[in-house]
Amino acid sequence: MSSSTLPRPSAPSALGASALGGRIRMLGRSVIRGRATHAAWERPAFLGLLLVTAIAYFYNLTASGYANEFYSAAVQAGSTNWEAFLFGSSDAGNSITVDKPPASLWVMALSVRVFGLSSFAILMPEVLMGLVTVALVYVIVRRHFSPGAALLAGGVLASTPVAALMFRFNNPDALLVLLMTASVYFTLRAIESGRVRWLLLAGAMIGFGFLTKQLQAFVVLPPLALAYGLAGPVKFGKRMLHLLAALAAVIVSAGWWVALVELVPASMRPYVGGSQNNDFLELTFGYNGFGRLTGAETGSVTGGGGATTGGQWGATGITRLLDGEFGGQIAWLIPAALVLLAVGFVLLRRQKRVDARRAILIMFGGWLVITGLVFSFMAGIFHAYYTVALAPAIAGTVGAGAILLWNTRRHLWARIVAAVVVLGTGVWAYSLLTRAAEWLPWLKFVVLVLAIIGAGMLVIRWKRRAFRVAALAVALTASLLAPVAYTLQTLSTAHTGSLVTAGPTVASSTGFGRGGGFGGAGGFAGGARPGGTTTGGSTTGGTTTGGPGGTPPGGTTPGATGTPGSATGATGAGTTRGGTGTRGAGGGGLLGGATVSSQVSALLTANASSFTWAAATVGSQNAASYQLASQVAVMPLGGFNGSDPSPTLDEFKALVASGKIHYFISAGLIGASNGGSSVSSEIASWVASTFTATTVDGTTLYDLTTASAASQS
Repeated sequence: MSSSTLPRPSAPSALGASALGGRIRMLGRSVIRGRATHAAWERPAFLGLLLVTAIAYFYNLTASGYANEFYSAAVQAGSTNWEAFLFGSSDAGNSITVDKPPASLWVMALSVRVFGLSSFAILMPEVLMGLVTVALVYVIVRRHFSPGAALLAGGVLASTPVAALMFRFNNPDALLVLLMTASVYFTLRAIESGRVRWLLLAGAMIGFGFLTKQLQAFVVLPPLALAYGLAGPVKFGKRMLHLLAALAAVIVSAGWWVALVELVPASMRPYVGGSQNNDFLELTFGYNGFGRLTGAETGSVTGGGGATTGGQWGATGITRLLDGEFGGQIAWLIPAALVLLAVGFVLLRRQKRVDARRAILIMFGGWLVITGLVFSFMAGIFHAYYTVALAPAIAGTVGAGAILLWNTRRHLWARIVAAVVVLGTGVWAYSLLTRAAEWLPWLKFVVLVLAIIGAGMLVIRWKRRAFRVAALAVALTASLLAPVAYTLQTLSTAHTGSLVTAGPTVASSTGFGRGGGFGGAGGFAGGARPGGTTTGGSTTGGTTTGGPGGTPPGGTTPGATGTPGSATGATGAGTTRGGTGTRGAGGGGLLGGATVSSQVSALLTANASSFTWAAATVGSQNAASYQLASQVAVMPLGGFNGSDPSPTLDEFKALVASGKIHYFISAGLIGASNGGSSVSSEIASWVASTFTATTVDGTTLYDLTTASAASQS
């Protein structure tokens, strides 16, 4: 055979490369453009929404440092010790857990194991959770509504102030919201197909939601069950069996960890933080369960409020989420969402039983109504940032309800309702903005004028498409401008400590938080309130008069628990309930950590490998500050509130005698909170009477390896 007859290998290779390149280009176009049946702009708009959200949420992310040091310390412990990882321990010595299950800590601890301990490694997973949640809300609405409705829903969620706060913060709420939203998505897929596997996945999401924030995850169960029970495409009996299977999935996905904690002997695991009996079930149904509803939370920082009278957590009642600082967190679109929910049900009343659009409204609307009622009337601990649990429900309801109303605009009544919704939203935004009177004072007038114009334009039945688009654009701008501005302010502000709120300081409030309780420009510890920092007394323009506080052995602690006082800041004025505020050397407090100097940190790390705990101090927030600064285990006596009986005085003495604890750090917290244990106070007194105090850079410490001469004699 001559060489001229031999096949040329280069030709097939070139064709193969060309075909591969063509497939890659087609895949790229498919990712960008979406399905062939979709409009060319739809997928780019969706990706643009995610890109803008990612840029906004990642912007200035590390400004918050370790954010809530209580959880960051547990993340640090879990990244170095697998037992601490499994149980959610506050310290690598596994003395006590945080007062929640550990699912949210697992995600952050794995990130820290990969990228090392840093603010970015801890907070990055929260941002990613936010992006996935926005994407899920978009997809849920898009499956049975228009792309415009889906974009509106995703945009509303991304621009909700409290969502922008909590998807950049390391509390468990970000993961909880993601899991609850995922459960809605999987339930919708079950409604569409009738396949039980989707319902099992929905149940698993709720189960892991329980391992994130316990019973709060179950609030979404009734609307999910109702939606599938009504709209599932299979026969009624089979639908009931599917729901039972989903319930089993909830129990299994949550129960394995609960069984582990309950079955492992107490001597072989850390103490269950937040409980008085070292029992996770007590924590579930007491402190973190029904106690939140009734206010009877043994060991809590304080009691709640009554149905009409204010307590430390604000007055309860049907308007609670609209009052004080709560309104600016979440309530911008709540009235509109409720109206659109009702309109949506009216418009879909004659649809078939299996109509998925109505099922979506049942799930999002039921989630909104039930969670809103629980938050409105719970008398126990209630923080403003809890309201992030409402954000996906509001967003989905607004997106779905708005498009149903818009598609019915040929009827005069529909145009009037749309105009009323926009005008009402604008007036309500004006009211909320007046609570932050010194922050962008012109904004409320712009919003009000736009709302009036937009409402007027919506009433008219425009024949030209350009006018319809203009009317819609003005109406949306009027409705979203205020919460977007609040969100931008939130993104530009650092938030640290246990009590954080979104947006600027408001004029008045009745609960803990800025403009109405413990608070500062971003939370508690490390975030000073504009115009001054409150530590339990009165604050005016930055001058602080401390209220009565705890005086620990060896010295005073700045920011100790105080009596109710008043605060007047540069950007707002309001009543501030006394409590731990400013960080201070030598101890933080109940809801704020301590400032740890390099000298103290070096002292703790020196020879730390010879001890199980480099130090012990009262309260988890104090311990967290020292642990994060030194990255060695610090025992939090009494848990978060200093009121858990962990360890007992005898147990602490035994640990000291066996040389497992090096230092005791004086702090302002003295246990026995709301019926809890006073053992941490007993330990502090015993240490003060037995060992010699040493002051290092303003911090009072006791070396537990050397008893004082008086105690020895």
